Amino acid sequence: MSDTAAGASADTVSADTVQVVYATPQIQRIVTLERRPGMTAEQAVRASGLLEEFPEIGGRPLMLGVYGTQVALDRVLARGDRVEIARPLQRDPRELRRELLKLGKVMGAADSTRAPERR
Repeated sequence: MSDTAAGASADTVSADTVQVVYATPQIQRIVTLERRPGMTAEQAVRASGLLEEFPEIGGRPLMLGVYGTQVALDRVLARGDRVEIARPLQRDPRELRRELLKLGKVMGAADSTRAPERR
């Protein structure tokens, strides 16, 4: 197992490895592992050491993705796959959007104090 800097590119992943990634607002961790034949997404996460480093991950059901697409825990990994550990949403985006509209603001704007455009 080896750590990779947050700015790692896909070029740094060899054909016989997989990556497991987890990010918080403060830090991003990328762990590169040797891929074993038949290795599942869950096995890669457990082998990465990220469950021990970030105990909050283990306190809830794992939600995993491979290159941004949600996958089951038992998905068998291919060479070069990147397993992403998802964090739960802090707020329901639909409810947040409703609250912002009541305040005359829009979601996702660089300046969230901007009023919505009229059509």
